[in-house]
Amino acid sequence: MPVGTFGADNSSITNISQVVNLFPTSSSDVLIRKLQTISDLREADIGVLKGIPIQEKEYLANHDLVREGDRPVYSFVVLDGLVGSTKHTGEGKRQITSFFVAGDIPDLHGLHLSVMDCNFSTLTPARIGFMRHDTLRAVCDQHPRIATAFWRSTLIDAAIYREWVINVGRREAYTRMAHILCELIFRLRSMGRIEDHVADIPITQAALGDALGLSTVHVNRMLQELRRRGLIATSGSKVHALDWAGLTHAGDFDTTYLHQRNPAD
Repeated sequence: MPVGTFGADNSSITNISQVVNLFPTSSSDVLIRKLQTISDLREADIGVLKGIPIQEKEYLANHDLVREGDRPVYSFVVLDGLVGSTKHTGEGKRQITSFFVAGDIPDLHGLHLSVMDCNFSTLTPARIGFMRHDTLRAVCDQHPRIATAFWRSTLIDAAIYREWVINVGRREAYTRMAHILCELIFRLRSMGRIEDHVADIPITQAALGDALGLSTVHVNRMLQELRRRGLIATSGSKVHALDWAGLTHAGDFDTTYLHQRNPAD
């Protein structure tokens, strides 16, 4: 796994005028695929989702998309890359509280909670699509199945947060690392983002440490141990799960909390 960062862009998106491109078809396809993994959508619903205007922007790693205290009028969908929800202590120490992959809508709860209580930041170079809250509310009011799909999405986000609490709070470092890799691989696979059983996870070891409550040195040791036991192979940002059954056992990983309609083995 890489140690260095991909670069930093510390400016925050303060208004939508900074978002310049509109690609409703390609963006909608990513969103639709994600919602279909967790909910039953009909052709009419898919047609409505394809019509939602989505404004795109590309970011470098370490860019704050939404900051704690913001009152956004947009929610965003991850189109490519990896985003993290983060909180900071009074001393400035960062805790990553969840990862978000392509198709996820990390701040969908902003439709009903007017003030953000955490930050959402890119952990890798990312392509992000923004959707207006008033548009999403109108869609939900008029299309109950889509509203249900969005609701399920936020409920699954909450389930992931709960799993992360036990992962950081009660599991040993080795198990934590195996578990987070299992989760990322499983979620990326469901979105068709894995080729030849190899996942591209270009996050830094520092970011993994902030997600797992471990030092960078400890993260490196746990990755080495997973490699030594023949569970994974790594090359740069590529992670190959050599022994999926062994990795899930090592990580105490059960997919139930991800609530996929057609879970992968």
